Amino acid sequence: RTIVLSCCCALLLCALPDTGAQTTRLPPAQQIHQWAQAAAAGSIDELRACLALANDAHYPAQVEANVAWTEAAFKKRGFTTRRLDTGGPPLVLAEAGLAPGRDTVLVYLQMDGQPVDSTFWRQPNPYGATLKAEIESEGWVAQDWSALRQDWPTDSTQRDWRIFARSTSDAKGPVVMFLAALDALRQNGKQPAYGLKVILDFEEELGSPHLPAAVTKYGAALAASRLIIFDGPMHPSNEPTLAFGARGISTVTLETYGPRVPQHSGHYGNYAPNPAWELMKLLAPMRDDAGRVTLPGWYDGIAFDAATLAVLRAVPDDVDEMRATLALGHVDSVGRSLQEALQYPSLNVRGLQSGWVREARRTLVPATAIVEIDIRTVVESDPERLLATLKEYIAKRGYFIVEGREPTVVERTTHARTIRWDAETSYLAFRTELDSPTGQWLTGALAHVHGRPPVRIRTMGGSIPISPFVTTLGIPAVSIPTVNADNNQHAPNENIRLGNYVDGIATMIGVLL
Repeated sequence: RTIVLSCCCALLLCALPDTGAQTTRLPPAQQIHQWAQAAAAGSIDELRACLALANDAHYPAQVEANVAWTEAAFKKRGFTTRRLDTGGPPLVLAEAGLAPGRDTVLVYLQMDGQPVDSTFWRQPNPYGATLKAEIESEGWVAQDWSALRQDWPTDSTQRDWRIFARSTSDAKGPVVMFLAALDALRQNGKQPAYGLKVILDFEEELGSPHLPAAVTKYGAALAASRLIIFDGPMHPSNEPTLAFGARGISTVTLETYGPRVPQHSGHYGNYAPNPAWELMKLLAPMRDDAGRVTLPGWYDGIAFDAATLAVLRAVPDDVDEMRATLALGHVDSVGRSLQEALQYPSLNVRGLQSGWVREARRTLVPATAIVEIDIRTVVESDPERLLATLKEYIAKRGYFIVEGREPTVVERTTHARTIRWDAETSYLAFRTELDSPTGQWLTGALAHVHGRPPVRIRTMGGSIPISPFVTTLGIPAVSIPTVNADNNQHAPNENIRLGNYVDGIATMIGVLL
């Protein structure tokens, strides 16, 4: 039997037909944590070296540097590596411990990161790992690396210190956790219970556009019975977490048109239609005052039985804390809770642009107005149907729709309202049942390591590029997040909490054994 592990940054997995038997033969939890603490302390320099490599997938030279680092890191642990051609950045496949009749785990790891704007980072170099401690009234203050005491992995104060750098949490931190977990096993006379295949993705933050075709092309090499993902943040309580699904994502860009070029609002105001007003009138009716999407059939096919509702209610979300943290005077009522809301497809305005604002403001009628929309889909919602529903709504509002190009002057002058439509679906949604063999096994493994049952999330709000493994290879998938929820993922000043780094290694050891 083959098992798949996926990680947007780091992963590991074991397939076990008998959950109880696996957890019984695991070392005592205290011993696992001792191994993890030693491995964490010994891997900090490697983490800093990994983070020092700029990893924006827009730049081939940066991709190559990270590919080379990855190959060397895995070869150091006895893996063989090869590059898989994708037509874009290569995938790296690292393999170790494979043998006929032996279970095999496929681990999916992410090595690229979001672009950076250094002007928003509170340190000289976003790729220079900076150790910081939170000091009352001063915020996060840089510390010399020599300030880490020898016993920092067990020190309650220093475990709350953080490393700030791009990709600390998303997702080079989990990658180095995975390598450290392998080192911990070797240093203590152990080895993974399964053969390992590790697939490393270097363009996840671009949507992994070459991954679906690569999964088909290299299906025989990647085939497995289970997929585990080490990606994303833990529950805000920072309790051990399992996520059994993720939403898919489709995106739409809409552009409305006014005068051919911006016009003086005194000369042409009240005459030349303002595209910003046109766009606002188009968007506003799409959602009601409760935040629910009004487009016909948007929520079709979604219903919850008593067991599902019990799973959603078991997630320990602190509503008051969330509202205070986010400074929310009210919340949308798509669901009766955050967890329930995540089970529905969304319709989100992620950006608006028209004319100029603040210091650059000008008294003009803008030439265009643009809105960027993302749609988070769930297993029950076909993204193509949702996109068609949105397009039909726009057409019924009297718009002439031009797809994937600028409208011509003739088209703009012969139609009362013209709009440009650009849409794509990046990932599909997936979900694995909580009581599946994989779910039962991982629940038992994390409970053993951490001494308490994990928080089990039916569907994560975000989207990850592993749906090709699920849809093409038929692999059930579960995600094991390891990083702190307040890590500034994708944003300036991304960070990882040292305590999460240590505990993440312990989690991975428990899953590998």
